[in-house]
Amino acid sequence: MALEKIITVSGSGVLVPGSDIDTDRIIPARFMKCVTFDGLGEYLFHDARFDPDGTPTGHPLDNPRFTGASILLSGVNFGCGSSREHAPQALYRFGFRAVIAQSFAEIFFGNCATLGVPCVTASAEDIARLAAAVEADPATEITIDLEAREVRWPGGSFAIGQPESAREALTSGRWDPIGELLEASPLIAERAATLPYLAPTAA
Repeated sequence: MALEKIITVSGSGVLVPGSDIDTDRIIPARFMKCVTFDGLGEYLFHDARFDPDGTPTGHPLDNPRFTGASILLSGVNFGCGSSREHAPQALYRFGFRAVIAQSFAEIFFGNCATLGVPCVTASAEDIARLAAAVEADPATEITIDLEAREVRWPGGSFAIGQPESAREALTSGRWDPIGELLEASPLIAERAATLPYLAPTAA
């Protein structure tokens, strides 16, 4: 079961500024009462995007200039708080395919990796340069190159950080552990047949 090798991610971007943006802000808990993740994108950053009476706040995600952005830019410790996997699922269902931030909470980072959504780090200065380019021209094409370990856009580039284990998993198409397990089913069955405590019992 070969998965897509994620070597580069390209698209337009949007800045959601702030530090310590936690998973409850990304997807409020009351929207987690779902059987599947399919509709979660609708509620991404809901309480930051809308007042209690439902009035839009003017959040960047609702700015028509950034409609269709697939690369999210943010600050320090993105995805902290609860370990809920609904947060990266909401980002994915909204349309994001990568996140560039100064740093990430570890569990959030891992949950994104198993969705095939690269999270890469960069300095505040580099993110600010890219955010300025996006603000000036929302159609700016951003490319995250995991093999070259850099972000590029028509006006510049900068180096990015990412744990080698995550980079290797994404670029080799080995980012989904469940897919890995299913692919290994023949080997698992072969091994199980050699274990006496798993041998079929006589009727």
